[in-house]
Amino acid sequence: MADRNVGAESGPYTQANRSGHPRGRRATTVTVAGVLAIAALAAGCGPQDPAADAPQQPPVRATPAAVPTPTPPAPSPSPSSSSSSSSSPSTADNDKNTDDAEPTTAPPSSPAPSSPAPQPSTAPPPQVLMRTGSEGAQVRELQARLRQTGHFGRTPTGYYGQVTAEAVRSFQAERGTERTGSTDAVTWRKLLAMTRTPTADELDPPTERPVAEPDKRCLTGRVLCISKKSRTLAWMIDGRVVSAMDVRFGSEYTPTREGEFPVFWKSRDHVSTLYDTPMPYALFFSGGQAVHYSADFAANGYGGASHGCVNVRDKEKAAALFDQVKNNDKVVIYW
Repeated sequence: MADRNVGAESGPYTQANRSGHPRGRRATTVTVAGVLAIAALAAGCGPQDPAADAPQQPPVRATPAAVPTPTPPAPSPSPSSSSSSSSSPSTADNDKNTDDAEPTTAPPSSPAPSSPAPQPSTAPPPQVLMRTGSEGAQVRELQARLRQTGHFGRTPTGYYGQVTAEAVRSFQAERGTERTGSTDAVTWRKLLAMTRTPTADELDPPTERPVAEPDKRCLTGRVLCISKKSRTLAWMIDGRVVSAMDVRFGSEYTPTREGEFPVFWKSRDHVSTLYDTPMPYALFFSGGQAVHYSADFAANGYGGASHGCVNVRDKEKAAALFDQVKNNDKVVIYW
């Protein structure tokens, strides 16, 4: 409404426009100047600007920075139409814009090198010299040396069984080595350093127990004189002891017979058909009962029993006895 009133007050201006008289142009100039004056007064109604009296420079219009038009996301390709992908924005352009952009974060730094993990030892284990089941002179020496240190409480037999293995474990435990029960090179060296060379009597003692007083039936002829009381066997010829050895007997359920018997059969590599067990150097004297070497006796000592036979635990002595005894030689078993 205000704009309409300002134009209505100039009657001559209206007429001049209609007639084309010069007064109309002059009136138009005056009218425009009046409008500009009114606009200037309206602009000066605010707080006083200290820079208003300074010479005014024509304003410089800042050219706005070009704002890139955001590229609309490419529509998902239709599985049924391949033509739609040609009308979508170029994927190559998007990739190019991405490659040219400054990275917003620094690339991850490489981790500091860690210390190399310790490698397991590649040293080979000590060589095993003797173990359960071994036999021979070295085993006999091992047993004699273990006896010197107090770990083996029996006479050497030359057979490496459970008793010997336990003695070795006991020795290893005291020396801080692995308790394997097998005699390796380290264990053997430690044992040699602690002991002296065994004597002949230490390596091959007559018996673990003293030989009993012989029965009067043993004083003549060739006799295997066997005492259940002392648990010893004395091989005697005409009252003289040729050799002696430790023996064990049958249990209360399979007792060894007592009395006087002849040797009626020799079998060097005999195997029991009843119990399917080896009976090396067997000297049969009563039915299926015989004097023979027993690996179980050598390994376990008096902790076990036979099925009625007379067991010898020293293999070398059993072999020598087998070679010397003849059929019809006497066997005397007594208390």
